[in-house]
Amino acid sequence: MSIRAASTMLAALHGTLERHPWRDPSAASSDPYRLFVARSSAMGWLAEATGPGRAGVWGMNDAGEDQASGPKPSRVAWFQVALQEPLPAGRALPVQALLACAGDVVARAGTLHLHAVQVLMPLESVHASTGGDPGVSAVMTLLQDAGWFADCDPRSRAQVEVTLDSGQEPSIRAAAPGMLQWMQAFDQDVVLIDSLSLTADAATNLDPRVTDELWLGPSQRRVSLHGTLAEWSLDAVGWLAAYLAEASSRHGVHTPLLLTVIGSAGSSPNLE
Repeated sequence: MSIRAASTMLAALHGTLERHPWRDPSAASSDPYRLFVARSSAMGWLAEATGPGRAGVWGMNDAGEDQASGPKPSRVAWFQVALQEPLPAGRALPVQALLACAGDVVARAGTLHLHAVQVLMPLESVHASTGGDPGVSAVMTLLQDAGWFADCDPRSRAQVEVTLDSGQEPSIRAAAPGMLQWMQAFDQDVVLIDSLSLTADAATNLDPRVTDELWLGPSQRRVSLHGTLAEWSLDAVGWLAAYLAEASSRHGVHTPLLLTVIGSAGSSPNLE
């Protein structure tokens, strides 16, 4: 599967990992690439493993696990896929599926205490799926999917800091005010956005950084949002990412966008 910025979707999970004592990370069966392929194949997301009538969602590019340990959050693992093009008209960017699979793979290694998530979102794929027609949108599907979070414990709500970075391309800054107004017009409780800023926040300091070759890096144009998620989970972050991708595409951002979501210290970061 070729690696192109127009189709590459990458997820990196940052935090601390309490490793399972029985797991041998050097064993071939523990390789995150193999585990991700197996999991996404089982869920029907891996295009290469699907048969007639099963289009699949992505082809596998690469994956890796970081061995850093200690109390300081760091990158735990990353996963890179290539989306099948074009996406069906009106289909949301499959970030929830990507993060669900990534979370399942990391859970094989240990218990993740999640600090931040970075996702490289290929917005050209979203734009191509609508043919540039703003009337064709995945937003109604996303709003329907938001019902999954209706029974979340109110005590699980988490403050988040969100950064959207378009690299050298300035479109995200021009689009952000309209995006915010558009998102606030919908009745949903998954994410409540409190503020928008055009200044750089701490989210951009995560290391290692996503290589510039996969998007229009280095980081030069970004906006920051602050708000509240229904819960601090990969599931909720995935919904938020797809929602932001839809908002960005509808407001003229059609190049790769780097999303960073950091949960507050008061969030519930344990993912088991």
